[in-house]
Amino acid sequence: MAESLLSGIAQGVLGKIASLAFQEAVAIYGVEDQIHELRNTLAAIRAVLLDAEERQVKNHRLELWLRRLQDVLYDAEDVLDELECEALRKRVIRPYGGIKEKVHRFFSPSNPLVLRASINHKIKEIRETLSKISVEKNQFDLTVRSVDNGVVNTQSREMTYDFINNLDVVGRHVDKQKLIEILMRPNEKTLSVIPIYGIGGLGKTTLAKLVYNDEIVKEQFKSRLWVCVPEDFDLKKTIEGIIKDATGQTLSNLDIQQLQTCLRDTVKEKKFLLVLDDVWSNDRCRWEELKTLLAEGASGSKIVVTTRSSGVASMMGTHPGHNLKGLSDEDSMALFKKWAFDQREKQPRPDLLEIGNDIVKKCQGVPFLVKTLGSLLYTKHEVRYWAHIRDSETWKLVEEKKDILSVLKLSYDHLPSHLKRCFATLSLFDKAFEFRGPVIAWLWIALGFISSTGEELAYEDVGVDYVNELWKRSLIQQVDEFGLVISFKVHDLIHSLATIVAQNDCSSVGLDTSEISERVRCVSFFSSGLEGISNFDGVPPFVRKPTSKKLRAIIFPYDIDDGVITGEFVRACISKCNYLRYLDLMSGSFEELPSSISNLKHLRTLFLNDNKRLKKLPNTICELQSLQHLRLDGCSELNNLPKNMKRLISLRFLSITTKQKSLQESGIQYLENLQVLGLDECQNLEP
Repeated sequence: MAESLLSGIAQGVLGKIASLAFQEAVAIYGVEDQIHELRNTLAAIRAVLLDAEERQVKNHRLELWLRRLQDVLYDAEDVLDELECEALRKRVIRPYGGIKEKVHRFFSPSNPLVLRASINHKIKEIRETLSKISVEKNQFDLTVRSVDNGVVNTQSREMTYDFINNLDVVGRHVDKQKLIEILMRPNEKTLSVIPIYGIGGLGKTTLAKLVYNDEIVKEQFKSRLWVCVPEDFDLKKTIEGIIKDATGQTLSNLDIQQLQTCLRDTVKEKKFLLVLDDVWSNDRCRWEELKTLLAEGASGSKIVVTTRSSGVASMMGTHPGHNLKGLSDEDSMALFKKWAFDQREKQPRPDLLEIGNDIVKKCQGVPFLVKTLGSLLYTKHEVRYWAHIRDSETWKLVEEKKDILSVLKLSYDHLPSHLKRCFATLSLFDKAFEFRGPVIAWLWIALGFISSTGEELAYEDVGVDYVNELWKRSLIQQVDEFGLVISFKVHDLIHSLATIVAQNDCSSVGLDTSEISERVRCVSFFSSGLEGISNFDGVPPFVRKPTSKKLRAIIFPYDIDDGVITGEFVRACISKCNYLRYLDLMSGSFEELPSSISNLKHLRTLFLNDNKRLKKLPNTICELQSLQHLRLDGCSELNNLPKNMKRLISLRFLSITTKQKSLQESGIQYLENLQVLGLDECQNLEP
């Protein structure tokens, strides 16, 4: 399965060129002709991208051509961003720069004459390379296809939220009753373990939730716990998850011995129901160790396990595993109708219903496929589009290799280009990760995936709209709303799809990862501590390598151990990764942010929150004119903010914990674009 985000990248470059802010920057530095030629060349290439991306699977030379194109498009984004950054700097120098700064600027690379020559040269190089690539495309006999015509993007109908929220599970009543009967059996002296197993997408987790939330089960088990098990069955993380679900406490700072004691105390003499969701590992030693700890619970306690492996089910179960089967044709069709047709219509169109019936049969009773394809087709009403999905060659992979991901990829293929890039970033987080709408939106904004809509709509609101669109297409699930905050999770099959789609752009790394591909632009740390890592000198080895040079995002999705984000780590990131847009230094263990932070002129999001040792910010942080989100909350030792905060002209979100008495000394009142100012434990602030 070969994927590409090229359509989204190309659209992102064209969108930036068309933006009003960028046009102003172009006029300032007199590069209109170069940009005009670049845009025309890219538009010609983009016209054939859809055809090229589909055909690359069978043509290795075409695949290499697309890779070269992707590299130069990333370079183009970097140069265009640099041009925009310098235009922002010029806006700041005009009202705020003194004689000394202007003299320094004349003899520096930021001198307008030097800068204009440099940017002109870079744009010329990219334009010439892109022109060569454009000429090479002719050898592949590619077909021009518009994203606004054909089956790629047909006109959509509105999808109401009531329709989504009122969907019921279909065809699982008998399975649910069987499991409840087992759970209701008289108390047993030994801990009972009931496995649910079957292929991905059958609804094992959904069935477990139905049982877990049943009123009879709630009455029987006053203590109910739910944990998504790490893929490697990491005992420490699993125990942490159980304790957190039981008590609400996060105990990542405890060692394994302390956690085991805490788990025993948590379940001791309590009758509990524990769901261990999505178990992959058949490590019997770890399982026996966990089971021994859980045996401290009262008699009658039960564990429900969901897994794709019959071997795991056999190893863990004390009862015969419940082998979940596919839905019947009748139930599959009932589910499909709920997702593919507007429930307000009295009768679905017969022509679409006939094609839908063929599609449902190909789904082989897998409800996740039925639901996802139904969601995809709900937004379309043309017969040729439905026929295109039914007749796709992708179904052969399902029949021959049982490759469900190939069918799910149809939903990805039919995403608008801007959503493809957003979807790929979901791979940067663990399968069990609970996303928060505004936070993921900040990542998308920082990476340039969300551009101006031309309307009075905040970028964050556009990001939430993107989340809703992915939800409508069943590419995310479990959406909850808490006031203005939306949270959601991703099905493990969808996470696998995102990982495959983003394999050339996004990568999960560890503190001991030696090197990353030069094509990777975003990294996320999957390990949060130093356990099992020897000779750690404060900097992950890959950060020191040339391949990290063009990283755009460094993310720590989870709470990390003290001593992971050191001063050495921060200095290495700043000196090696000059193209960063998103830098997560949350829960760091350094006292001062290096003055070299000003080198990250592309930086849009900077997390410094919960650094208990941070005492000082350098004045040079005020040179980050592209910075939009800055978190300083939880920095209990932070004394004073820099005096020239007013120079952060793009700043939209600022959260602070400080010992300072007056924020006006820092010029925060002059931040014209500031939308949110969060104050957390600023006891010294005077009214």
